[in-house]
Amino acid sequence: MKLAKSLFLGSVAGLAAVAGAQAADLPVAKAAAVEYVRVCSTYGEGFFYIPGTETCLKVGGRVRAEYAYLEPTDREDDSIGFLARGRVQLDARTATAYGLLRAFVRMEMSRNTGVYSSSGNPETSSNIAQAYIQFGGLTAGRTTSFFTNGDLPNENWGTLRFYDYPDVNLLAYTFSFGNGFSATLSLEEGSFATNNAVDFTVDPDTGDLVAGSQAGQRLPDLVGNVKYAGTWGSAQLSGALHQLRSNALVGGDYASSELGWAVSGQFNVNLPMLAPGDALWLAATYADGALGYLGFDPDISTGIASGTVLDAYIGADGDIETGRGWQIAGGLNHYWTPTVRQSVFGSYARVEYGADAEVSDLNEWRIGSNVIWSPVSGLDIGVEALYSNLDPRGVLERGDDAWEGRIRIQRDF
Repeated sequence: MKLAKSLFLGSVAGLAAVAGAQAADLPVAKAAAVEYVRVCSTYGEGFFYIPGTETCLKVGGRVRAEYAYLEPTDREDDSIGFLARGRVQLDARTATAYGLLRAFVRMEMSRNTGVYSSSGNPETSSNIAQAYIQFGGLTAGRTTSFFTNGDLPNENWGTLRFYDYPDVNLLAYTFSFGNGFSATLSLEEGSFATNNAVDFTVDPDTGDLVAGSQAGQRLPDLVGNVKYAGTWGSAQLSGALHQLRSNALVGGDYASSELGWAVSGQFNVNLPMLAPGDALWLAATYADGALGYLGFDPDISTGIASGTVLDAYIGADGDIETGRGWQIAGGLNHYWTPTVRQSVFGSYARVEYGADAEVSDLNEWRIGSNVIWSPVSGLDIGVEALYSNLDPRGVLERGDDAWEGRIRIQRDF
């Protein structure tokens, strides 16, 4: 019995040893390696490497809720308005042997009612606000015009008359000279200026307004700047050329084309001796035949006062005559505490035409202030008041003024 038990146990042990040896010869399936998302610190906070690539990506956005009051001039006018706006943006960057390769996309979606609506009815919009590629010094796509200094710390919500961050389609090259100095040459769509201020309106044969008399665009706007950015602030000198073409027949022929132009100086100074984050900014622009660069729409109004801002018109001799104008704007930002800040800002603008123009000269000035509380990073809760005064200089026209106020709650991420 003992012999049989020993033989049985020995056989089991032998089989186990053989099975283990054979199992050791079998291929073992390894678990797939997990590729974790890595933080990319090269370009600042919020970037991470797209798995499997050397491209760094940052996902961001904004939600803004705003409520406004605008002093009405008629019983039919809205005096209140509501705005809700969402923003989503992607920023992808890759270091290459030729310099930085960057692609940026920003999408905006809005729902406007009341005084925020241009039609008087609720409006919903969605658009690609920005979409551009940067490769070394090259910039191609839709982004902020290089006519403006993007470093200006302007915190105004209401409209001031200065060239305030318009987005346009462009093709540009920036030359970096080091130590904060750079220069940019940019070909930009002129259609935004056409929408803002270009029209040719007077037929000298009849004295009537000529509707829809803008000719097709033949040349892009040529924009250039020279800029310095340092620890104390920034300064920029800009210039632009804008083609003026009329489609109005005067005496059986078209008026010859002209070039409008604009120049601007913009700077800001940091004032940490007052409080961390304090800054002063100033912008001044002169335009001749390119009044869109002053920040005007074609038709403006304040209260019951109204005015028309045109780049050019057909003079009594049948030639294109340009409008001229200038503006100065500025503001001061002050932090009362690390979470409470205030901005005071204002602008003054003047537009002038020749004696034979059927549109009037005008003066306009605006002044306002806001107070913003940021209880946590990325959240702004604030109020703003703005006073505006428009003074057309025509014999039968009168000036007027108006107040408007806003409440804004905004979350950036």
